[in-house]
Amino acid sequence: MWDKYKEALWKTLPDLEYQHTWADWEEKSTNLTAKIYTNDYILKSREVDIWDKKSSIYNNILYPKTGANGWAGNLPCFGMDLMGFNEKRVIIVFDFQHPVEHYLMSVPGLPVYEGDYRFFEKGNHFSENIYIAKCTADEVNDHLPMFQKYLDEYKKLLEWETPDGEDTTVYKDFDTYMTELDPVAGYLKGKFGKDKSESLVNDFLFCYK
Repeated sequence: MWDKYKEALWKTLPDLEYQHTWADWEEKSTNLTAKIYTNDYILKSREVDIWDKKSSIYNNILYPKTGANGWAGNLPCFGMDLMGFNEKRVIIVFDFQHPVEHYLMSVPGLPVYEGDYRFFEKGNHFSENIYIAKCTADEVNDHLPMFQKYLDEYKKLLEWETPDGEDTTVYKDFDTYMTELDPVAGYLKGKFGKDKSESLVNDFLFCYK
C-alpha cells in the first residue's frame, strides 16, 4: 500500500544509509520490522513497518541533526503515520514536528490544516501544516503529490541549515510527549505482547526521553 510513499522518501533523500534492524517479528499472522537509517544531516530515520493480510501501517520519523541556526534553534523532525487498517479505512498523516514544546511552526507555501485534530495538538510539536487525510485504499496515491511536496520542502530546510550536531537531549521533551500520545503500544500489545510492545515504544520509537 505504501510502496510509492517509500519510493518518494528514498528518492528525495537517496543518501539515507541503512544502519541496522532493531526488530523483525512475526506473531499471530502479523509482521513487524523496525530499522534505523542516517545521513549527513539526519541523526536517525527510525522506520517501522507493520502488516498482515488486511492492514498495512508505515511509521517513520526523521530526526535531524542538531545545532541549526533557525527555527527556534533546531530543525523540525519529519514524521509520517501512514495507516491502512482495511480497504475502506485509511488515515494518512505527515508533518514537520518541532522538538520545542509549544512552538507553532509554519512553512510558507504549504497548506494550513483546518480540520479536526483529535489527538494531534496543533502548536505542540505539530505544525500548522500538519496533513491529515482519510480515504480508501484505492485513493492512497491521490495524496502522494502533496507528500512529495512536503518532502521537498523538508530537504530544502536540511540543505539550507546543514545541521551537524548530535545533542539528543534536544529531543527529550518531544519523545516524552510522543510516548504519551502514541497509541501504538496498545495496538501492538494484543499482537506481540506487553513486553515487546513497550520495548518498541521505549527503546526504539522514543528512546531519547
